[in-house]
Amino acid sequence: MQLFELVGTLVNIESVSGNEAACTEFLRGYLSDRGFKAELQPVEGSRANVFAQRGIPEVVLSTHVDTVPPFFPASEDAEYIYGRGACDAKGIVAAQIAAAERLAAAGVRDFALLFLVGEETMSEGARAANQSPRGSKFIINGEPTENKLIVGSKGILRVNLRARGRAAHSAYPQLGESAVEKLLDVLADLRKVPMPADPVLGAATMNIGVMAGGRAANVIPDEATAQLMYRTVDNSGGLRAQVENLLHGRCEYEIVRETPALLMEKLDGFETDVVAFTTDLPHLTRWGRPLLLGPGSIRVAHTDRERVAKAELERAVELYCKLVHNLKNRVKGAERASQGT
Repeated sequence: MQLFELVGTLVNIESVSGNEAACTEFLRGYLSDRGFKAELQPVEGSRANVFAQRGIPEVVLSTHVDTVPPFFPASEDAEYIYGRGACDAKGIVAAQIAAAERLAAAGVRDFALLFLVGEETMSEGARAANQSPRGSKFIINGEPTENKLIVGSKGILRVNLRARGRAAHSAYPQLGESAVEKLLDVLADLRKVPMPADPVLGAATMNIGVMAGGRAANVIPDEATAQLMYRTVDNSGGLRAQVENLLHGRCEYEIVRETPALLMEKLDGFETDVVAFTTDLPHLTRWGRPLLLGPGSIRVAHTDRERVAKAELERAVELYCKLVHNLKNRVKGAERASQGT
């Protein structure tokens, strides 16, 4: 199966987070048929990661197979392949497989592929994989970076809020207590919290992503909720402490997810950039030193315009091969240096 055909085939296998089984089964079979030792790594229920190796892996190419909803099928024109997951991240899956096949055909061994479930939710696949590392020295993660090698990615602090009040007839507000007004006051104060900054990653940001509350226009609301997403630039400990101090005693809250920011290394010969999104990499700490690169643009991921350029896919195959060769040479150099001491 050619590169573009494989992208379309993968896009057409619906794999919204939690429903990845058909996609991972396809990949296990596809890679087994091409001479890789491929297996499914259980995550939860029918969900499993795909791990495929040639020899003892020193370098691992990895990305995720799950997508955000809603599913829509693949289409293409002369320049792009469209569809849910085209750039985030099934085009990347296909490019990594094509690179792996090219490496294998050239006699390269001791590398692997790791395709994960659940990246779009809580990185369930990455967390499970981190319990069973395979001794690799480097892991190259794929996300839509326009084929630039990423030297820094922001982290996440996700907080859910719930304010409670007392319902009453809106004609007699003194008999009730508005949960919506409580929550609005809290949110106004949260927006005044200074955002930490990093010289590489820039400033942290806060998004009030979801708000809900109240029962009717003529009822004092007895409950209101909000979901916040901070994009952090460090381990988020200081920011979290400020947020929790502000919330204490004013409303209920839950820290839903906390993922640290990540700084990575530059490599000669690769264009670099910084991204504001996070990835599975902070949850793959036992798989080696992290690198991040992939075709496609994050600006069209998660949209009804999701697409990936065919030229970027072909370039990604070349870059993944170049990265694997580069990193395997570094492993060999480190081994020679250790033997000489």
